[in-house]
Amino acid sequence: MNPIELTVGGPSVSGLVAMSGGVTLDFDNTVLLQALLFTALLLILKPLLFEPMLKIFALREERTEGAKATARELQERAGELLRKYEHEIAKVSQAAAEERDKLRAETARIEAEILKEARDATIKIIEQGRSRIESEMDAIRFDLGREAERTAQLIVARVLGREAN
Repeated sequence: MNPIELTVGGPSVSGLVAMSGGVTLDFDNTVLLQALLFTALLLILKPLLFEPMLKIFALREERTEGAKATARELQERAGELLRKYEHEIAKVSQAAAEERDKLRAETARIEAEILKEARDATIKIIEQGRSRIESEMDAIRFDLGREAERTAQLIVARVLGREAN
């Protein structure tokens, strides 16, 4: 390509555009007709298509935001209910632990009473047995003493050949 020079008395701007392969615009009535058609379509389609579509988009956005707000509220309420539930579970667990401790203490007290009664009964039985053994031993000693006396009299009678008084 040849460099284009702009000099005084040289080619004109339109000539330069034509030489460089540019597009020439021709403004005639078709441009005005197209502008009028565009404006008419815009005026017709605005109430029939654009405004209803914008209303639908706005309504969808409003409903989406409303659903999000409702979901947030429900989530907060669920969190609050969970906290209350956990608090109640903790209270029930604490009450159950206290009741369990009371029952254990009561069981230990009853067990101690039963063991004391068993010990007392055992001691009583042992004492009764000892006193019975003691009385039987006294009776046996007494009988043994009489028997020893009778045996001694028999031995004396046999040795002496007569009865001792």
